[in-house]
Amino acid sequence: MDLDEVEVALLNAAVGDYAAEAAVLLLANDGYWPAHLRAAGMITVEAEPVGGHMWARIEWAELDAALADGRLPGSPEELAVLRVAVSLADGRPVDLADVAVALDRRRLGLVLAALAHAAGSHDHCAPAGQGADADLGLGPLIAWPARH
Repeated sequence: MDLDEVEVALLNAAVGDYAAEAAVLLLANDGYWPAHLRAAGMITVEAEPVGGHMWARIEWAELDAALADGRLPGSPEELAVLRVAVSLADGRPVDLADVAVALDRRRLGLVLAALAHAAGSHDHCAPAGQGADADLGLGPLIAWPARH
């Protein structure tokens, strides 16, 4: 599988869990981590399709060991993004002050989009007005950037 297919497989497995989706989207949009996680053996692709789609997962529990033994090098900015993704997907605490000071503007936007996605802002609706039959979808509070 090429890297784009792996990202799709990761998203297939995360669908329905906004925090897991946000973690995968954060790493994919950042662009640094998918290839490095795959090279370090931190992504497992299911052997058989699930519901007709390939699924993959990041081995979140093994990341600390991979970071400690040098299999996952990264700049302070890249590591901050990874810490946020791990927190979203695996529930590990993250010091937001440490993360915030490490992020450049582009990555800050990605982290904010991930937090908005995890909160479900893309599904939030404004109540229907008088005479309106349906709630109005508001769209994401912070949108993911267009990928080139």
